[in-house]
Amino acid sequence: MHTFRITLLLIAFLLSATSHAALEIEITGGSAQQLPLAIVPFAQVGNPTDNLSNIVAADLKRTGMFRLLETGGVVSRPAEISQIKYAEWAALQAQAMAVGKVEVLTGNRLNVSFQLVDVLKQTQLTGMQYNIAPNQLRATAHKIADAIYQKLTGEAGIFASRIAYINKMNGRYALQVADADGENALTMVSSKEPIISPVWSPDGSKIAYVSFEKKKPIIYVQSLSGQRTVLASFKGNNSAPAWSPDGTKLAIVLTYAANSQLYIINADGTDLKPLTKSSAIDTEPTWSPDANWIYFSSDRGGRPQIYKVSSSGAELQRVTFEGGYNLSPRISPDGKSLAMVRNDGGKFRVALQDLASGQVQVLSEGGQDESPSFAPNGRVLLYATRLAGHGALAAVSADGRVKQRLNETGGDIREPAWGPLIK
Repeated sequence: MHTFRITLLLIAFLLSATSHAALEIEITGGSAQQLPLAIVPFAQVGNPTDNLSNIVAADLKRTGMFRLLETGGVVSRPAEISQIKYAEWAALQAQAMAVGKVEVLTGNRLNVSFQLVDVLKQTQLTGMQYNIAPNQLRATAHKIADAIYQKLTGEAGIFASRIAYINKMNGRYALQVADADGENALTMVSSKEPIISPVWSPDGSKIAYVSFEKKKPIIYVQSLSGQRTVLASFKGNNSAPAWSPDGTKLAIVLTYAANSQLYIINADGTDLKPLTKSSAIDTEPTWSPDANWIYFSSDRGGRPQIYKVSSSGAELQRVTFEGGYNLSPRISPDGKSLAMVRNDGGKFRVALQDLASGQVQVLSEGGQDESPSFAPNGRVLLYATRLAGHGALAAVSADGRVKQRLNETGGDIREPAWGPLIK
């Protein structure tokens, strides 16, 4: 079912539909040492619609790095630091705790404030205040979770980022964008013909993808504000777009002159230049963070493996040597690791290769896993899998310890792409 030729000809499991159902997240595993953390239910002054603390706690729990403490048995419900009775929370073994409140203001606005506290030292670690519209509650909760995560781990949080994926339902394909937790799904493009290969621009404002609506694969660029333009509609197949790190160019795959080969094109569709030229099938390009290299899949060695070519096309190297079948390369944000899909004993699984040592670790456990995509902080990989005969999304931490399944109540979901951090 999952062969290299199927991947190259863009006839793999194509993706999902107009359903707006939320993704249900199941988490297994966790870090060896989890930080005991208490998220106190935020005080609500007036009548806000959501309890932000539940969203914040769910975000942090998904990382597997925190042990979220049950606060139901604690009598006090502090909304600010001055109200904290530290002995109660120390007895609960909390090392850190977050308190906050949501107040209804005039003019249909909300004031959201929170503080993160070191319980043992009885000191504030960070705190923020937001003046928002009611429809920004969930986004604000994700920002609070990001702030807590960054302060406690020293790394950027990813909860306010977004994901894209294809959803097939009732005979239609839809490119959808959702929050990182699967909520607030929005359909950007819908068609009776297949849509595949979504990829975010570095600034998160656009998504390039391939549509078959004209009865052949054409690459489009869709702005999140609604504008759509054709990037590549050359003779033959136009496929596998990949943005350069600065967003000014894309690597694409064309059968313009022969079999599938790599090209570079400006983001406005001008100045097409060939990058590879061989009798093999070269496809699935992705850029290194420094823009010096483009990694890609090729069968030029007889079976699909990962190679890299300099962005000038002057130098080419093979990258994967372990295993007889590797494709779908994705480079981590720090440029140190290569994610790929590997044929592991007849099963297709997501693997991670350390680019310095060449050491490979298989991360996923399914038999039809594909389309890995790094979270913007490099800590998590989102990928497509099969559950009960339907396409679904799953995620795994880069060390393989924490695994998540994101179950949709309907539709066939494929080809996830994790968007960048939006500053």
